[in-house]
Amino acid sequence: MSKDMNWAVLGTGVIANEMAAGLQKMGKSLYAVGNRTHSKGVAFAEKYGIGKVYSAIDEMFTDNNVDIIYITSPHNTHYGFMKKALENGKHLLVEKSITLNSQELDEMIALAESKGLILAEAMTIWHMPLYKELWSIVQSSELGRVQMITVNFGSFKEYNMANRFFNRSLAGGAMLDIGVYALSIVRSFMEEAPDNVLSQWKPAPTGVDEQATILLQNSAGQMATVALTMHSKQPKRAMISCEKAYIEIMEFPRAERAVITDAVTGERREIVAGETANALFYELTDMENAVATGDASQMKLGYSKDVMDIMTTLRNDWGLVYPEEE
Repeated sequence: MSKDMNWAVLGTGVIANEMAAGLQKMGKSLYAVGNRTHSKGVAFAEKYGIGKVYSAIDEMFTDNNVDIIYITSPHNTHYGFMKKALENGKHLLVEKSITLNSQELDEMIALAESKGLILAEAMTIWHMPLYKELWSIVQSSELGRVQMITVNFGSFKEYNMANRFFNRSLAGGAMLDIGVYALSIVRSFMEEAPDNVLSQWKPAPTGVDEQATILLQNSAGQMATVALTMHSKQPKRAMISCEKAYIEIMEFPRAERAVITDAVTGERREIVAGETANALFYELTDMENAVATGDASQMKLGYSKDVMDIMTTLRNDWGLVYPEEE
């Protein structure tokens, strides 16, 4: 892995701060930062010892010294920024949800491929050591085949319709914010993508999705249930039910431990791998390895595409569109 890759971050919010800290754990620092509000970029640069602050975001895309850009801006801004970055030869790591819909993502995948660039979604599940170990266990068949997956994810957000969670103009709603995590863990434990998807949903007063229940099945007969809500608390819990045992994972987006229970004896085995606090470190390390080697398999863009296809299908079923899609 090269230590000479220059990272720039677009945005200065919570994820950008975690990203800067993650690079520091790698013994590196950000090369540059860009933000719509220049003063916030300056403050961010001072906090993390960053040498360059762009006066305009577009300068980031044309800076020949930038190798990789991490886009942390709101969902509905991703497509435009991604297109400019890829057209200018930048590798991209983009916060979830990577785009608004499948059409946008398909276009960006084609553009990245035509330019020979790495494009990836910043989905922590793809990179946590715990999941790499669990996928290995499941693929070994020691637990038998995965039959059913159940996932819950719920946060209580006040009905402040100006914030991004319920704001249609900021691509708000449960699906793109938390549903992407739930569907990503489902996809990662299924042998193939679901092709039968049913749902119920409840809109918030702004028209975005406040909560939903989703049923999924693939042609191999594996099934999943997902329950999402932005206005009541649920545990971030996933259970992967296999023929011979089941796996329970709490706080699954950045999990560091899981429990496997034998279906016959009831014996419980704890699997511990990685640390929740290092989630961005793992993500950034895998991205640098992908760029350095040209092998992007650990970035799992194919899974991100499968998840985006599901989310797009669901929103089409609900008639939920964002201003950029009208």
